[in-house]
Formats: sequence, structure tokens, C-alpha cells
Amino acid sequence: MTQNLETWLKEIHVPADWIGLRQVTETSTLRYVRDGKPQSNGRTQTKGVMVEVLAKGQMGYCATNHLTAENIKLAAEIAYQQAITAAEWGIYPFTVEQRPQAVGTYQSPYVKPFDVLSPKDINDLLLKVNETLKVNDKIVSTSAIARLVETEIQLVSSNGSDAYQKFLLISTNSTATAQEGNIIQKRTDNGFSARCYQGGVEVLEEAEILGRAEAIAEQALELLAAPDCPSTNTTLVLAPDQMMLQIHESIGHPLELDRILGDERNYAGSSFVKLEDFGDLVYGSPLMNVTFDPSVSGEFASYRFDDGGNVATREYLIKEGVLLRGLGSKESQIRANVPGVANLRACSWNRPPIDRMANINLEPGGSSFEEMISNIESGVYMQSNRSWSIDDYRNKFQFGCEYAKLIENGKLTKTLKNPNYRGITNQFWRSLSQVGDRSTLGIYGTPSCGKGEPNQAIRVGHASPICAFDNIEVFGGAG
Repeated sequence: MTQNLETWLKEIHVPADWIGLRQVTETSTLRYVRDGKPQSNGRTQTKGVMVEVLAKGQMGYCATNHLTAENIKLAAEIAYQQAITAAEWGIYPFTVEQRPQAVGTYQSPYVKPFDVLSPKDINDLLLKVNETLKVNDKIVSTSAIARLVETEIQLVSSNGSDAYQKFLLISTNSTATAQEGNIIQKRTDNGFSARCYQGGVEVLEEAEILGRAEAIAEQALELLAAPDCPSTNTTLVLAPDQMMLQIHESIGHPLELDRILGDERNYAGSSFVKLEDFGDLVYGSPLMNVTFDPSVSGEFASYRFDDGGNVATREYLIKEGVLLRGLGSKESQIRANVPGVANLRACSWNRPPIDRMANINLEPGGSSFEEMISNIESGVYMQSNRSWSIDDYRNKFQFGCEYAKLIENGKLTKTLKNPNYRGITNQFWRSLSQVGDRSTLGIYGTPSCGKGEPNQAIRVGHASPICAFDNIEVFGGAG
């Protein structure tokens, strides 16, 4: 791969200040079984090169999947003309400093490579999951899914970049739907697309997956006879699989600098955060410490370099409740005059990189789960996202969960169905009253966070301990 890119780069002769070639090869395998019957056994591959050109202070882009020297040169000429045209209207000039020299490699950690399991092995596992979920006739539908993705990214540039990264990505989920009369309840393996990791097929450890399947089937049945979540203001305790979405929607998206600058307003929305808030805004309680950390082993969006060649390092976005840093690439940092991170990312070879979340994590506190619950006289503990709604400014939100427990006098008591909660971002995070220790930490992710025009669905990771919030509005119903 490297040899071809370097040869093609040498054959490009446009008078640009900087030229970069980013080749992406991705192979994706999807296995899906519903009600004991295979539904999908597909495998796809995509491969192409994005050519980026810096000229007269502006970037130009052109991608191709016709991988010959002639087509790469043509793409470079188109990208160059695009940059020249943009320069007539440019407001912020950029330099080669925004595309630093990147040299090195990254490899997802793994114990067992993908080829240890055959397609039949994976299908057999998913069939066993379906069988395990079908604990009795009240379970009216079951499903299990596994997606394995292998991605290789090679970046070379005119200023000496030669960076290679290889990602092994696995996403799984299973679902049990229970029905009794007109009551229907669904329980999944930790919510929407939560089980997403980097690693080998050791992630598909059979005993663990079947154990989780058995638990969610029993909980789906449990929900059929459970009362609705009460409507009240109370202490809300969120499991890590729901904290994942809370972090994603009310921290990750509002802190993206391109949103704050207005670039995404037409499509994905803006943000309640203002540029002058950085370094000053009390985002949450002093217990709130949030990091951008693409160095966590096994987390879904870990990497060494972003797609601009910037080295990714762990940075505090929010420390002791105070907003410090935005989710913005070097271009956005120049425009906003706000510190950012290495998060210039593209979803594929045919998209230019933009400001994206990667691993956004809430750092652990000092309380065990038992200690947290014992400190609560009255509250509700919720798990696993079912529905979500948040406004274009990422300010007012309402989330629904699959499963809940009532907290009474420091103990988890009866199960509750259809639990929901709502709030306003800063008020919500300022009510953070307890943060679980590392023993409560969960690492999750999503493969399809959408943003950008044309749309880009990208992979994001989130880690969080269990957290408690005071005086939150909770309610029952469909959500």
C-alpha cells in the first residue's frame, strides 16, 4: 500500500503548498439471526484514496476508487482547482502547520484474530443466543447480530508523512421482545449499539454472551408485570450504558467547534455553548471530569493519528466541572481561537475529514455501586437507552430507558417499566452528586454517529462509571 501511495505522490505536479494521500481499505462482515433464522450473511469491501491539496491558504479535496497514477493525478488537479477557487472567498488562511508530519503505526489490540472464527462459527453463536433468549412462550421475538470490520488507513504527504493504522472493530447486540396481552416490552444487550469494541474475536466469548442473553430475556419477562416508572422529581442513577448516550448527546455534540462556529447548523444543529464559555463556563458539578482520550486500549474510537496527521493525546475537556477545551481540529482551533484536540476524522476514503468525537469519557470517582445506592433515600436507577430526543442546540433533552429499579431507603427494590427522564444540559450536569469508582466503569460505543453534508456516520467510544443526579424529573410511559 505504502509503495503505491509514495509513487503516486511523486507523480503529482500541481503547484500546491502541501499534498496528502489518504488510502482507506475497509472490509465489513455482518451476521444477523432473528427468531432462530439467519437474516444476513454479507461481506463488503470498499477501497479508495482521498487526495487533499493546500493552496493559497485553502484546502481542496477529491477522492477516487480508480487506483491508478493517472486517476490520482487527475484527482489532485481537481482538488487544486477547488482550493484555488475557495481562496477567492477564504476568510481564514491555513498553512502546512495544520497538516503536520505523521510517521508511525497503530494496531488495534487483540488476542485472537478474526480468522480464528469461521462464518459458520459466528452464525452458530448467534443461533445459540436466539435459543437462550427464548426462555418461554412470552418471548415473542429474538435477535442477535455481530458485525466485524477491518479497516486500514495509510497517510502519506508531501511533507514526509507516512502513517499506517489498522483497526479491528466488533459490534454486537441481542434483543428479547416479550408480550402478554397488549403489554409489549423489549430488552437489549445494553441499548442501542452499545457493545462496540476494538479487539479480536475474544470479544465474542460464548459463555459471557450467552450469560448476558439469559439475563436480558429474564428482564424482558420481568418488565411485563412491572409498574410504570413514577412521575416525580427524585435522585436519578444512570448505568454506564445510558451514561454513554448522555455523554454523547449533551457533552460530545455541544463541544464540537464546527457546530459552535455554525458549520453544522443547517444539518446536524448548533450548540448552546459559546466560544467565550471556554475556560469559564461551569458545565457541571465539581465531580464532573471529562476527557477526550483516543489512547484507551480496546475502546471503539482509539487511534494514534487523526486523519489530518495530528497525534491524538488525552486531554481534559471539562475538569472539576469547568469547560476547558473544545472538540475541534487545528483548522477549527484557528477559527475559534479555542484549544481543541486531534479529532479531524472522516468516515471513509470518499469523505473529507471534519471535527468529530472520538472517545469521550467521564472519569471515575470514589464510590462503589453499593455505597452510592446506600446513600439514596429515594430514587430510580435506569439502564439501557430506548429512545432519545434533544434540541438543535443540545440543551433540552428527554431520554427513555428499557429497565429501571426503584431505590428505597438505600436499597434497590421493585422493577419499573417505561422509565424516562428529562432535563436541561447544564442544570443536569450541575446536579451530579455521586460518581462511581472504577469498579462501576463501563466502556461502550456506537458505529453510526451521523454528521456532515454529505453525511458521515462515524465510530465513537464512551466510557463512564455509574452516576447519580439529584432532583431530576422522571416519569413513566412510552417515552
